[in-house]
Amino acid sequence: MDTDYVIIGGGVVGLSVAWGLLKRGLTVTVLDGDDGSFRASRGNFGLVWVQSKGLNQPRYARWSQHSAAIWAEFAEELGQNTGTAVPLEQKGGYDFHFSEESLQTTVEKYEVLKDQLDGDYPFEVLGHNALRKEEPHIGPKVVGAILHHQDGHANPLKLLMALAADVRRMGGRVLTGKTVTDVTKPDGFRVTCADGTTVSAGKVILSAGLGATGLGPKLGFKAPIRPQRGQVLITEKLRRLINRPSLIARQVDEGGIQIGATNEEVGLDDGVTQPGISDLAAKAIAAYPDLAKAQLVRSWGALRVLSPDGLPIYQESAEMPGAYLVTCHSGITLAAAHARLLPDWLEGTKTAPDLEVFSEARFSIS
Repeated sequence: MDTDYVIIGGGVVGLSVAWGLLKRGLTVTVLDGDDGSFRASRGNFGLVWVQSKGLNQPRYARWSQHSAAIWAEFAEELGQNTGTAVPLEQKGGYDFHFSEESLQTTVEKYEVLKDQLDGDYPFEVLGHNALRKEEPHIGPKVVGAILHHQDGHANPLKLLMALAADVRRMGGRVLTGKTVTDVTKPDGFRVTCADGTTVSAGKVILSAGLGATGLGPKLGFKAPIRPQRGQVLITEKLRRLINRPSLIARQVDEGGIQIGATNEEVGLDDGVTQPGISDLAAKAIAAYPDLAKAQLVRSWGALRVLSPDGLPIYQESAEMPGAYLVTCHSGITLAAAHARLLPDWLEGTKTAPDLEVFSEARFSIS
């Protein structure tokens, strides 16, 4: 065998898992695509987010909470190992509301989830006046917000850089420009790439995002995932306007404000559209009127990776045991869990998390 594990996909999800496996003394080879590949890791909103996740499945809320709780330690270790700091703030995050009705409806849903989590769901409701004390630049159209204290945000590009550097530092092989075309299991796994590269491994992890739709069935997975476009705007560097992130805007560590994101079912089109960015700008200005004066410096579109119910998929193949599908749309939030906790599941240790609720068995897809 060339390696204990071969990981198909070198984004945040794949590299986080690789990092955790290397920490356990296993050998890992990561096969990453080319610059034309769809890359959610380079186009996401950078939130470490618990709020609103798991409203229909409390186990997802708990999984997100576990990851958020160990994120700071994870980021600190990456920074110490590589010299690349991974900026992180976890002072809470907002869900803004522009009507009392929507605020009340959401609060009622959160209260139900809080009961299901035995009270461990720390949020508070802020009316406009209370919110304005926390966010002096908030606009009058925002009637209130839910402040969830487990939320935060990070720099996803610096996370990706630090993960790649630390994986290599620990002896992991990261091969770029590799498009996997086939995986067979004559004696162990044999992974073949379009350029003729082959890698033999004891186990295979498919964490290729949207690439799993093509490769998944070859490994015995349903892989029922779809793309969803999210467009994002970035402003010039500004004085401090935003103290905590929201789903509408966040002020990044460099000073610019990231505005997002759309939720569009447009297939594999990751382009930027005038209606999309205009809608984002309007919502951001409604929340923070001062942004009407800000200069935009860039925009982009990226494709999220979504399962039918929005939850992650963690599945070992019944047809090819030793092959695993690991995919989610919250790769930043779950990075710490994928690095610290998921390797125990892959290795079947006594401390492995119970992830059965995230298996493909929940989908009635033939």
